[in-house]
Amino acid sequence: MTRAIVLDIEGTTSPTDSVRTDLYGYTEKHLPQWLADNASGAAESVIATTRELAGEPTAETPRIAEILTGWLHSDVKAEPLKAAQGAICAQGFRAGELHGRFFDDVVPAMNAWHAAGFHLYIYSSGSERNQRDWFTYATPGNLSPLITDHFDLVTAGPKRDTESYDVIADRIATAPEQILFLSDHPDELDAATAAGWQAIGVHRPGEPHPPRPPHRWVSSFTEVDP
Repeated sequence: MTRAIVLDIEGTTSPTDSVRTDLYGYTEKHLPQWLADNASGAAESVIATTRELAGEPTAETPRIAEILTGWLHSDVKAEPLKAAQGAICAQGFRAGELHGRFFDDVVPAMNAWHAAGFHLYIYSSGSERNQRDWFTYATPGNLSPLITDHFDLVTAGPKRDTESYDVIADRIATAPEQILFLSDHPDELDAATAAGWQAIGVHRPGEPHPPRPPHRWVSSFTEVDP
């Protein structure tokens, strides 16, 4: 019996392009100025951690921007990049310049699952801050009331590590076999099932990750019956 449904974002609830073009593009555009304006405030820890991870202890703000932009283009899941992206995009969401975009079948399914009593959670490599804004400032309207909680690489761990799914199961106080995970990435499905979760792959036209056995795959949330 399923009690909780955990959803990935990129490629699962939302087009990969909507994340890469909208959030990544907005971050790259505003990153240098945000670092310069907040070097002794909100960006201070981002700068310090980037210097440490890059092995450049004396790097100035323009160089920090170069390093973070390189990580952004390479899709490096680095904590300082996620923190910077969360802060920068938060401004964009609140200014009406960014909005969460979703596949057409997602919101009706989430509403139906929520109404049926399932607890819905989000687990994404994007920061919790970005996740919350993505659902709050969504093109279909505020979806945040449907979500019980959010998890990211900091609060749960890497998405391809089985231990991360153990952490989430403990946090939501739900037996692994009662959790259903939906993701477009086969490696994440592998890790979730290794932790004892139910898992279904989601592969939509135009999305990058092809289906891979032994998982069941669907092309729409309408095919999922928890």
